[in-house]
Amino acid sequence: MTITEIKSLPISERIMLMEEIWDSLCHEREPVESPLWHQDVINDRLELINSKQATLISLQELKNTNR
Repeated sequence: MTITEIKSLPISERIMLMEEIWDSLCHEREPVESPLWHQDVINDRLELINSKQATLISLQELKNTNR
């Protein structure tokens, strides 16, 4: 299936397709390795936290900002 074909599907069908793909990945026996850049992002964020330069908010504050 091409991206063009996927985009032509109604949103509800694309969501169902995405759920099916996710379910298939959850049952894989092979571990999936994270890309190397994930560790870079984690290190950068930890550095901000440790240097007290990060702005931390609660989950409730995050939920309120996305409305």
